[in-house]
Amino acid sequence: MYDYYLGGRDNYEVDRQAAESVLQLVPDARPSARANRAFMHRAVREVVRRGVRQIIDIGTGIPTSPNTHEVARESDPDVRVVYVDNDPIVATHAGAKLTHAGNAGFVLADVRQPKAILEHPVVRELIDFDQPVALLLVAVLHFIKDEEDPAGILTALGEALPSGSCLVLTHGTGDFHRHIDGDAADSYKNATAQLTVRSFAEFVPFFDGWELLEPGVVQAPLWRPEGEPPTAEELARVAFYAGVGVKE
Repeated sequence: MYDYYLGGRDNYEVDRQAAESVLQLVPDARPSARANRAFMHRAVREVVRRGVRQIIDIGTGIPTSPNTHEVARESDPDVRVVYVDNDPIVATHAGAKLTHAGNAGFVLADVRQPKAILEHPVVRELIDFDQPVALLLVAVLHFIKDEEDPAGILTALGEALPSGSCLVLTHGTGDFHRHIDGDAADSYKNATAQLTVRSFAEFVPFFDGWELLEPGVVQAPLWRPEGEPPTAEELARVAFYAGVGVKE
């Protein structure tokens, strides 16, 4: 569905049908997804600028170029990336679009099992946990229900990372689109994961233990925009919060 929102070609009829049902209820799902993706690109460039040369990207989704490794390697061709997703269909695309360029790997795993991710041989081969790591969970946590303990998952992942590591998060919210937490969320009930949107107050604590980079937690287009700042009309169409934290 996300690939379809982004205008990608690697999606399936069932994805397109589900995405269209969401778009009928929330037409702003598409600009929200694109703003989320643009934030990810800016955040990746920032963590590489800060000297991070290894990235764990959890919740990769079907690859839509430019992907994390492509953005990172614009700044440094030696950046190592591990992609993680729990969808076998993503795994079928990974060899052609994510890991073919070297210094990249794919792990079929679920974020709800952080220990399995951290101990996976591909992660251990590519990631040096004595050096800073950028941990990306972009548009992932809203698929983790409260009873699945998203904060605990982040703690388990973050504890494995050394000082200087970065946490890159985005999260769907109903703060600007109240109807997202209702009819639109129903469209995800038959998807691989259900949608749990959260408010600003619910999202910010996910950065506990991390020092937020300026401008803190904001709507995705407001995080260090490139070029002209977003207009009020553009912001009104984005249902994502975003932020980047650094581990002291």
